[in-house]
Amino acid sequence: MDRYINAPMRDEDISVLRAGDYVYITGTVYTARDAAHKRLDEALQKGEKLPINLERNIIYYMGPSPAREGRAIGSAGPTTASRMDKYTPGFLDAGLKGMIGKGRRSTEVIDSIIKNKAVYFAAVGGAGALLSRSIISSKIIAYEDLGTEAIRELEVSNFPVIVVIDSKGNNLYDNIVRK
Repeated sequence: MDRYINAPMRDEDISVLRAGDYVYITGTVYTARDAAHKRLDEALQKGEKLPINLERNIIYYMGPSPAREGRAIGSAGPTTASRMDKYTPGFLDAGLKGMIGKGRRSTEVIDSIIKNKAVYFAAVGGAGALLSRSIISSKIIAYEDLGTEAIRELEVSNFPVIVVIDSKGNNLYDNIVRK
């Protein structure tokens, strides 16, 4: 089923999403990869104020390429989500509601998605140039010294993703294997 949601997300929007749904996201999405996750986690563990508000937001596991002329961003494809698994339960407990990446997630992350009524989306790997067309603006808002791994705030319009793990724990990857 095709669904259209806004980010930051509302609980009502998350509760109707099912593994396998095609979703088009409009609004604000943050990027963060390994190095940024490590810093965010360290700040969270110390009780420090985070440079982004995780509450109801989505983190896209992406490191962009430089923007081409006339574009907000260069290629914007997903990176492997499992590299962020050790940080994800803490971020979900702090209010994060969505993640975009590619690949499987650990049992601990799936349990935390269910506990926190969140969702894991996949973006199509290898389609970064196409995905970048849905990004209206991109600005670095934290950890600029990390280069492509800096945290960016993206404004997106109808950014295409697929629900892989819904808030009930249904997992598209497991469903495909069973079929």
